[in-house]
Amino acid sequence: MRVVSLLPSTTEILFALGAGEDVVGVTFECDVPEAARQRPVVSTSAMPEGLTAAGIDAWVSGAMSRGEDLYHLDEDALAGLDADLVVTQDLCAVCAVDVSVVDDALAHLGCTAEVLTIDPHTLAEVLESVHVIGRATGRSDEAHALVTSLQARLEAVGARVADRPRPRVALLEWTDPPFAPGHWVPEMVSLAGGEPVLGRAGEKSYRIGWDDVRASRPDLIVCAPCGYDMAGATALARDVEASGEVPGVPVHAVDANGLFARPGPRLVDGVETLAALLHEEDRAEPAERLVMGRRGFPPTT
Repeated sequence: MRVVSLLPSTTEILFALGAGEDVVGVTFECDVPEAARQRPVVSTSAMPEGLTAAGIDAWVSGAMSRGEDLYHLDEDALAGLDADLVVTQDLCAVCAVDVSVVDDALAHLGCTAEVLTIDPHTLAEVLESVHVIGRATGRSDEAHALVTSLQARLEAVGARVADRPRPRVALLEWTDPPFAPGHWVPEMVSLAGGEPVLGRAGEKSYRIGWDDVRASRPDLIVCAPCGYDMAGATALARDVEASGEVPGVPVHAVDANGLFARPGPRLVDGVETLAALLHEEDRAEPAERLVMGRRGFPPTT
């Protein structure tokens, strides 16, 4: 089977299932595992380089209001890969090439590849997507083993934090302007032993104001700006702290791109990282995991 993956998360899932040799095309953001970087790139970003968080938000909002594509799909590269399966998404127009663009491109090329759309909104749906990809690639047994191991790790986190105090956590998916988290992220806070005071599990993230953050009475703020790695998130967390918008509340950063934004196996790493951050005695040093990623993208409104 020849598989083109148009999502960093599904690329990670495919390799985790042992189907890495079947992957013949990826996006410019597919950087885990390292072998994914060796595959031909068929999707790139239309966003200019070097924008600030506020600049990214303005550019994305403007492009979406004008109906412009945020990504470029290289039809010539796609045509040359002779794919049997193309894995894409219909979850977030800001995160990756929209499925309608993929369908139009394949029709234009006369390609008969199957299009598999992954659209998880909750952690349970993320785990189910592993099974879906496993079935599509003939690796159902591997998918079952992977999901079982991920569930066991989540249960272990739950056991560790069960009897501990639950701090009030204001997790931000963007910082300029602030966005409340959505989809699986509020669940991650709960599983890590915190009380998510912003956002709604299973729903879209949404723009808020600093008055909303202050009104949520957080014990701490966690900056998880969508698409930013640990270094980038740390810089934005320092900006939030320096702004004085939420005085007296400690601000921490996490590797949002690797461990929070991508609906794949490393969300469990994110829960483990967050649990360590929320419950270790010394919160001055946020738990750091893998530092990977590209630029950030604000969530859709």
